[in-house]
Amino acid sequence: MAGSDLAERAPRSQGAASTGQALRWWVSVPPRSVVGFGLLAVLAATPGKGAVMSSTPDDAAPMSDEELQRITVGERTPHNAPVALVDYDPRWPELFPQHAGRVRSTLGERALQAAHVGSTPVPGPCAKPIIDMVLIVADSSAEPAYVPDLEAAGYVLRVGEPDWFAHRLFKGSDPAVNLHVFSSGAAEVDWMLRFRDWLRANDADRDRYARVERELARRVWRHVQHYAEAKTAVIQEIMDRARPPDEARSTGP
Repeated sequence: MAGSDLAERAPRSQGAASTGQALRWWVSVPPRSVVGFGLLAVLAATPGKGAVMSSTPDDAAPMSDEELQRITVGERTPHNAPVALVDYDPRWPELFPQHAGRVRSTLGERALQAAHVGSTPVPGPCAKPIIDMVLIVADSSAEPAYVPDLEAAGYVLRVGEPDWFAHRLFKGSDPAVNLHVFSSGAAEVDWMLRFRDWLRANDADRDRYARVERELARRVWRHVQHYAEAKTAVIQEIMDRARPPDEARSTGP
């Protein structure tokens, strides 16, 4: 199976994460997966027409083609275009159960938790028209325990990050979905749910996040990963206002 050796190349990496690590998932969607703090510089810039943006924090370069290819299963093609966002669709929360049910019926008790994350479960903001779903299994680095069954059910493994929470990303369709797989106890999942719940409950931060997304999405990016990296500063700003993890913990769909 393509990519099945990912679990053998490095040990499972999990545990407490720094704020920067915890925000990394926003760069992993689509095959993303990490995050820098260069958004203010991006907003201050006035690139010429057709300029390819590659915003990054002062102390980190954008992920190179080679770095992105190393975590990609199959060939990665540069995006070199704006990012397509659409207005909020109230059907998005209704589409999530289709994939959640499909995954649960495929994996049974191996699917410990499934949750709708990202922008599509948050009423109001624009988003890429792709459902983001997080799936928790006992050990995401143990690919033979779940990857073949997910692939048989129509989910295609596209990203493997053995050094970052043993994250795996699958692409699915009907409707389009990014399926993120993590191990039980991965700190990243708490951050994903915390950010989702905070945006659901806070109009001002929800609107600010949507404005920044629209501003950045209009620009041309070599990889969508770089667009995701450029959102790091606004995500960090919002998360700084969110409640402590223990108070904001969520396990709902």
